[in-house]
Amino acid sequence: MTITEQKETGRLVLLVKGRLDTTTSPQLEQRLGSGLEEIQELVLDFASLEYISSTGLRVLLAAHKRMKQQEGELVVRGANEMVREVFTITGFMDILHVE
Repeated sequence: MTITEQKETGRLVLLVKGRLDTTTSPQLEQRLGSGLEEIQELVLDFASLEYISSTGLRVLLAAHKRMKQQEGELVVRGANEMVREVFTITGFMDILHVE
């Protein structure tokens, strides 16, 4: 998995490419662990994400909660059909802002 970062005032876009699973989730979790204090909008661009596991979902849920605590928003953009299906089955479509 690779993560490319685009930072603007109050907004952070992370382009996530590859698989978000047990092996790679710690990489995204580490990136989301710091530097979000001044962010009002966190955008996770999943246009190049091939797969997401339950471990990846846990990282998304933690990021969502953190953004809510600081009165910000987490947006998931560009998720493919398979990732959207996982979000639907797990109820994440109702929790996350998915574009």
